[in-house]
Amino acid sequence: MTAQPPHSPSSSASLSRRLVVDMFSRMDRGSLTIDLPDGSQLKFGQSAHEEFPKLPQGLSAKAHMRVSDERFFRRCVLAGDIGFGESFVDGDWDTPDLASVVAWFLFNIDNAPTLSGSARRLAHGWVMNLMRFSNRIGHLLRPNSEATAKRNIREHYDVSNDFFQKLLDPSMMYSSAIWDSDNDTLALAQERKNESLCNLLKLSSSDHVLEIGTGWGGWSIYAASNYGCHVTTLTISQEQFDLAKQRIADAGLADLVDVQLVDFRKWQGTYDKVVSIEMMEALGHQYLPDFCQFTSRVLKPEGLVALQFITCPDSRYKQFRRGVDFIQKHIFPGSLLLSLNRVNEQLSHAGGFMLNDVSDYGPHYAKTLNAWSRNLNDQRAEIEKLGFDEPFFRRWSYYFHYCEAAFAMRNISVVQTLHTRPNNLSLSK
Repeated sequence: MTAQPPHSPSSSASLSRRLVVDMFSRMDRGSLTIDLPDGSQLKFGQSAHEEFPKLPQGLSAKAHMRVSDERFFRRCVLAGDIGFGESFVDGDWDTPDLASVVAWFLFNIDNAPTLSGSARRLAHGWVMNLMRFSNRIGHLLRPNSEATAKRNIREHYDVSNDFFQKLLDPSMMYSSAIWDSDNDTLALAQERKNESLCNLLKLSSSDHVLEIGTGWGGWSIYAASNYGCHVTTLTISQEQFDLAKQRIADAGLADLVDVQLVDFRKWQGTYDKVVSIEMMEALGHQYLPDFCQFTSRVLKPEGLVALQFITCPDSRYKQFRRGVDFIQKHIFPGSLLLSLNRVNEQLSHAGGFMLNDVSDYGPHYAKTLNAWSRNLNDQRAEIEKLGFDEPFFRRWSYYFHYCEAAFAMRNISVVQTLHTRPNNLSLSK
């Protein structure tokens, strides 16, 4: 159902609005109300007297937006969901509950052909997102090859160590935590995640572990401190390397943890265990085989591989590969969410690995992102002192709430997996 405004803007703006209204009118689950600059409203979805579905983790099926600039409609027509996000960053629209707005679109994803990962294309869906091919080409020009991976990583992780220290918990883990209750602190939930991976690997003091993707050293510090194992950890981020090295030294673990500034594809060695925490998404479809072949090469015959990675549904992997969204353009260039089946196939092909264990933690990531978002707001005054402006805060807020909704709605997920070669009797010890 729609309520048209009492007067029309310019002809081009009016056409853009009509196209957006027509597309949004196809979405009939939950409701979205849009306040327009002239004081009128557009309403989409269910009527007020209908029973509304209950959404998970505090999300509301009744979403509300306030559009302050008519160019919002044109940007949606030109760039689909990317334009929608960019329009938020630039202040063309606002909302009291950003995650619920994103959740409304995800709730209606089968009727939202411009959403990344949508399995459906409506008859004239090409009219929305006219810049789809331009954005796709831009994404394809940012692969995570050895030549470009460092630049892609630098754009996100080298933003500012000071910024991430204010955003994250003291362990500086920038990946999904595992929550046991609403009373958990972020720090406790991150410790539980680290322990879960250590348990999967059956760590002991005699192990030499290779970590692919250091972050700021959080997992390697935890593993070495609690299990006495040796860890070699690899990163291509200069900022992360510098701070991780300092944190490891401050923890008195320089004799147990060795951090190296190098692309994993250039590294040599043999290890008892391999761990990687939310690094594989950066590889994209093209370079996942490199990771799997490398893992097979450096792991001892009875070694174990523990992974944590974000997944898209196997049924939508092709759609994710063909598309590009706000996160890929503005947050993690060159990235791609992998499917569990894709990872299993490549590990099997590269080294005969089999999946031994898998646990799904999708809802836990929604809570983690919500915690980071709260930290972003709570620490805003301090972060502003670092020189970051309003668009920066809006971009990161959109990133966190966009992903929070996707995990809460089970549109994407995150898993911990354990992989081993057949006949590995070490698992029986």
